[in-house]
Amino acid sequence: MGYPFALVLHTHLPMVVNHGRWPHGSDWLCEAAFECYLPLLEVLHRLVADGISPRWSINLSPVLTEQLASPEFQKELAFYRENVLRACAESREHFTREGDHEIVKLTYFWEEFYERMWELHRRIGGDLPGTFGDLQRQGHIEILTCAATHGYLPLLSRDESIHLQLRTAVETHKRHFGVAPRGIWLPECAYRPRYEWTAPTGHEHGQSRKMRPGIEEMLATHGIEYFVADSHLIAAAAPVFLYRDYVPRSATVPVSATPEVRAPRRSPYHAYRIASRGGTGHAVAFFRDPRTTLQVWSREHGYPGDYAYLEFHKKHHPGGLRFWRITDSSGNLGAKQAYDPAEAARMTSMQARHFVELARDTASKAGQGAVVCSPYDAELFGHWWFEGPTWLEHMARGLPAAGVTPMTLGEALNAMPPRATVSLPEGSWGEGGDHRVWLNPDTEWTWDRVYSAEAEWIDLLQHVDQVKPEVRRVISQATRELLLLEASDWQFLITTWAARDYAERRVAEHYAEFKRLAEIARTLINGAPLSVEAAETLRRLEREDFCFPDLDPAWARPPADR
Repeated sequence: MGYPFALVLHTHLPMVVNHGRWPHGSDWLCEAAFECYLPLLEVLHRLVADGISPRWSINLSPVLTEQLASPEFQKELAFYRENVLRACAESREHFTREGDHEIVKLTYFWEEFYERMWELHRRIGGDLPGTFGDLQRQGHIEILTCAATHGYLPLLSRDESIHLQLRTAVETHKRHFGVAPRGIWLPECAYRPRYEWTAPTGHEHGQSRKMRPGIEEMLATHGIEYFVADSHLIAAAAPVFLYRDYVPRSATVPVSATPEVRAPRRSPYHAYRIASRGGTGHAVAFFRDPRTTLQVWSREHGYPGDYAYLEFHKKHHPGGLRFWRITDSSGNLGAKQAYDPAEAARMTSMQARHFVELARDTASKAGQGAVVCSPYDAELFGHWWFEGPTWLEHMARGLPAAGVTPMTLGEALNAMPPRATVSLPEGSWGEGGDHRVWLNPDTEWTWDRVYSAEAEWIDLLQHVDQVKPEVRRVISQATRELLLLEASDWQFLITTWAARDYAERRVAEHYAEFKRLAEIARTLINGAPLSVEAAETLRRLEREDFCFPDLDPAWARPPADR
């Protein structure tokens, strides 16, 4: 066996279908489908046709899978295609008048690209999840799950919320892919060990403390065997409760506030069985390799910043097509030169060879029984870095010849069982390695809404087994709204200013819809009939927020209690 290497792609977008179109909404999903998901499938099919089994681990988040499988998405994608083809034609006319023949050629490049992706979409019957599922059944990839709506698990205030996120994920995965998932991508790689927890904000902040199980314990109760964590967590290898209380983004934590870490520094190139102190969890963690991932992610030294590659930030309007290359590091969008696809293709081949050598060198130094785990957001490849899928193809072709054996996480665990059981500190793969991206002065109010809704939802669950079918139906939809409210995307978009207004509106909307449904449920519980207005509200929300049609609010109960 060669040196083991595990590529992990995290594929996720929040619920955007039926929640706007442009600039944030279904266009976001369609853009990712054309520029990332379909190109990834094209690359996978080409590799398999040439006898190369890539053995990638790909997480398809449940809420993304539900959208990709929906008729609403198919309609939006067809509408999006019409718009981009119109943009190609209109841009061609504009730059022909300007006499810019280089850009005119690029309009044909884009037209061919979109038509090629649309033809692939047609050949697979529009079924992206099913096509990934076929590749898994053939043994070429492993599909991981994720929390149902990408909820930020360490900060959710109720264990029932975490059980709901996990059980919904497992059931949705089985419905789409026919098997239960073995592994999970924890949203934002965020982990919390077992300890005495209190809400970091809201009216319960600093009041009741309660012992809560570690995330690894809760994964094990749902049959999930392994997850991916960031490398700084294994470097500490003992719980460090820095984030138990609210820490502002600008705050610094004095050294005296950090408990002494007595465990030795451990290698991120081995899988470890994780158990909180006093806990009984048995989930296994793989850890992100800093060397290979920084080579791709780094703003200064990463491959996507090469001057030959397509510039993401400069677009021609109307239409939003990109015709320019990065050119230099000045940031002056007006000085960008025309994109050269041939030169970009040459760079992907060269940089893939460099990465293969880096992966081999890293694995050879990690020692026997080690695995290099290299995780990324899938949307980096194709959407942010247009040439990314081509780079992945070159990399997949080069690994075997270099003596590197690609493995899914499941295969790596089977071949190299964990050597030790360790405890981990709390943290994420976000800025600072903690929760500051998701909990800070700009997002604190969103957690007030989440915690308020969680508390009210717990009260509603007492009535979910009522004989009255309308009660269960209303509580089920209220549960969907809570799940959508809990998505970590909203805090991320607020903190980064990527789509702050949209995210703030979505938090407010889902909270308001949850409160409206909770009031309807209480009215029904008290014996009143379902009013015409309430029935219309319920139908509207079931139509708009259609995810998880088999959702059972009882999934919030721990498995032993069901």
